[in-house]
Amino acid sequence: MDSLPNIKTSFPEWYQEVIMQAGLVDTSPTRGCFIIKPYGFAIWENIQRIVDAQIKQEGVENVYFPMLIPEEFLRREEKHIEGFSPEVAIVTHAGGKKLEEPYVIRPTSETIIYEAFARWIKSWRDLPLKINQWTNVIRWEMRTRAFLRTTEFLWQEGHTAHATHEEAKALALAMLEHYRQLAEDYLAIPVVIGEKTPHERFPGADTTYTFEALMQDGKALQMGTSHILAQSFPAAFGVKFQAQDGTLQSPFCTSWAITTRLIGALVMTHGDQNGLIMPPKIAPTQVVIVPISKTPEEKISVIDAAMAVAKQLRAAGIRVVVDTDETKTPGAKFYHWESHGVPVRLELGPKDLVAQQAVLVNRMEEDKTKKKTFIKLAAVVEETATLLNTIQKALFDRAAARRASQWKQADKLSEFASQLDADNGMYQVGWCGGEACELALKEVKGTVRCLVNENKHKTCFNCTSQSDRDILVAKCY
Repeated sequence: MDSLPNIKTSFPEWYQEVIMQAGLVDTSPTRGCFIIKPYGFAIWENIQRIVDAQIKQEGVENVYFPMLIPEEFLRREEKHIEGFSPEVAIVTHAGGKKLEEPYVIRPTSETIIYEAFARWIKSWRDLPLKINQWTNVIRWEMRTRAFLRTTEFLWQEGHTAHATHEEAKALALAMLEHYRQLAEDYLAIPVVIGEKTPHERFPGADTTYTFEALMQDGKALQMGTSHILAQSFPAAFGVKFQAQDGTLQSPFCTSWAITTRLIGALVMTHGDQNGLIMPPKIAPTQVVIVPISKTPEEKISVIDAAMAVAKQLRAAGIRVVVDTDETKTPGAKFYHWESHGVPVRLELGPKDLVAQQAVLVNRMEEDKTKKKTFIKLAAVVEETATLLNTIQKALFDRAAARRASQWKQADKLSEFASQLDADNGMYQVGWCGGEACELALKEVKGTVRCLVNENKHKTCFNCTSQSDRDILVAKCY
């Protein structure tokens, strides 16, 4: 068994090894793209299931739009094309000849969706219009890392149109709250919700909201965003509707998205020196049962008992696997499931059957004296469910405590520049609102992650001007 790189001193290498060891991804011959393997895709399916239900609570319906977008569509909205130009992949040849009109492989779908909105929306009676698609995206990234930044990735992208700005803002914030619930209640990742600065906004947006998390190495990760788009965006595609007062108006639109980046966030937030740890609520497998026997007679009785326990757990809604692989030793099975981050392991052998007990193993617990406990088979469902809930809460609490220790207050860039450079972390500082001061952070590889609804610092971190609102500064992925 190969040991992992040190999580504290070699975090990027540790991350790469963990996602491979856990069977989440594999490399591919396509530049910057990765194969998402069954275990990794099962995590994404669980995220999809949760978010799709949240989306439908807001009256949003799922659709699908083509991945090829006429290049001319992007050019209609100047800010949009400026923002995506370096990342756009363009198809210029097909069918053995050069195309008269090139197609962009979608970096996002606003343009092609608004072309349809222009045909679908004619009156205030057609509003609000709310759609979402689960799909893939191509962005030509220069430096890629699996899940975090790849040429192709999977996401959901929601798009809505409303008669008023107030309705659009309410929807954008409602989706942001759903995302927060996903992150904190299911992924066990504490997040900060806030607004992006004008410099960091989505191209073509009036307002961009974000939810940000701090990884174990002290770098921030943008987990997802929700936008209120400028009215010029739908107007560029002729999206107009007749209002109740008879006037012709452009709708107020939103877009919002999360991606497979969330899987990378799970790994970087909860993993340890032994590999992946999965929060129970999102884990494809919550419990693995490992039958242990020496003789054929023992094998039959132990596996029968393991299957009976699994049936009880499944009846209680717990996702369980019984590992009956005869090619692996019990030790090899323990290593396999631990590296895959399965929250709970149940061990069952002949002596356990005699004693009517099982060994319950907590993946999160590092203290070997506390890692294993004996439980009665009659109480296996109750004890296992309790442990799953305990692990879910403990993972969140541990991540929140780690973030609190890395969230610092500072007044001036000169005070925290060297510490940010050396140790990463998140710094709450004052800001005058000027882009020149924001760009000064590039010198220390920092960025403004979001605005904070506090005003603890009365002057800007970079100049002597007054600060009306704090910001969070960190290095980011």
